[in-house]
Amino acid sequence: MDIEKFEELVSEGIEAIPEKFLKRLENVEIIVEERPTLEQLKKLKIRKNALLFGLYEGVPQTKRWGYGQVLPDKITIFKEPIEKASRSKEDIKKLVKETVWHEIAHHFGFSEKRVREVEAKKRKLK
Repeated sequence: MDIEKFEELVSEGIEAIPEKFLKRLENVEIIVEERPTLEQLKKLKIRKNALLFGLYEGVPQTKRWGYGQVLPDKITIFKEPIEKASRSKEDIKKLVKETVWHEIAHHFGFSEKRVREVEAKKRKLK
């Protein structure tokens, strides 16, 4: 899939977030990269060949106190790992949507454990 089409899927994933949350996104930029850098993997203590779909870098809203005049938080969605983990275009679309939600949840202060718990509950409801 070319990068432009993948970016469209990311935009669709953002648009799928409920409006009440989109309105509360503050000082965050969402970008697409082909793959995580070695520095990002080292920082997270992830082995080189692991599949990292997305990454939130910044100060979660729940930890902002005296917060101002700072660079935007950054959410990166990684194209190559998502494609490797998917068997079809529909799989890619679903995984992009889930990854966007996952990383935005971190922006709102959800821990990795809490995000996983919510994801598990969503799967049970389907």
